[in-house]
Amino acid sequence: MNNLMALLAFGVMLGFLGILLWHVPRWDLIGVVSITVALAGWDLIQNLRGKRG
Repeated sequence: MNNLMALLAFGVMLGFLGILLWHVPRWDLIGVVSITVALAGWDLIQNLRGKRG
């Protein structure tokens, strides 16, 4: 259930940021959103793999 909620939250975040970029297409904002998505994606992958160590 936690994995499903994490995937849903990531999808909602992607949707929000996609709409934001659609309405405000600025290069600096695209950079910040790209870094945000990369870090959130990395965290999602780490959480889906489970705790190690």
